[in-house]
Amino acid sequence: MPSQMEHVMETMMFTFHKFAGVRGYLTKEDLRILIEKEFPGFLENQKDPLAMDKIMKDLGQCQDGKVDFQSFFSLIPRLTIACNDYFVIQMKQKGRK
Repeated sequence: MPSQMEHVMETMMFTFHKFAGVRGYLTKEDLRILIEKEFPGFLENQKDPLAMDKIMKDLGQCQDGKVDFQSFFSLIPRLTIACNDYFVIQMKQKGRK
């Protein structure tokens, strides 16, 4: 039975390939759709209204406009960091530490 972290890794790989399809990369539009579908809470609870634009701009540094798995994978920690403050507040309100 896989650990929680192994399951998370498997889920990230599956999700990337689900949206990338046989091409093996995401376009900016694919990435936007992925974030809207897979991270709706992030977008709803984001305090910075330009956060999504910043993410897209950072990934837009890629000259060919393609987001490969490595670039996608590096996005996940940035999204996690952006959501961490909200998560901590919610956990404190629920009495968890």
